[in-house]
Amino acid sequence: MKSELIIHPFEPIYNQDSRVLILGSFPSPASRANYYYGHSQNRFWKTISEIFNEPLPAPNRESKRNFILSHRLALWDVLHSCEITGADDNTIRNPTPNKFRPLLAKSQIRTIFTNGKKATELFQKLCAEEAGQNSIYLPSTSPANRALQKKPEFMLAWKMVLVGQ
Repeated sequence: MKSELIIHPFEPIYNQDSRVLILGSFPSPASRANYYYGHSQNRFWKTISEIFNEPLPAPNRESKRNFILSHRLALWDVLHSCEITGADDNTIRNPTPNKFRPLLAKSQIRTIFTNGKKATELFQKLCAEEAGQNSIYLPSTSPANRALQKKPEFMLAWKMVLVGQ
């Protein structure tokens, strides 16, 4: 599989009431074909549903978007574009970050969480200054992080999203 330049296919999910922004690094091929966290084994939607004690949203864009907005969340990714091989964040080259200041100005977002080490690393390096704040690391919901997701620390970390409300 070879590296290719990909431009992020989705707009951020947010509105003027959003208070917490959750960022991934860049959408995987499965997510680009579906929607945010579209890989069937990614635990993002299960995790976020569990911390809010609600059923999973229906597997369509509108339901997922409504779920995020109903909890005053926002969802996006750190990168606007990059060269990447498949879904492997470690192959990211020539990253171009998204601009966060306009989104922050149009919302009530005060807390930014990053989903996984690569998203955190990229945000801190490429975006924190422009956004005017650092992000808070959350353990990855990626299928590659399955072992940690079975430990209580995983959900404890993700429950910090509730504090940001």
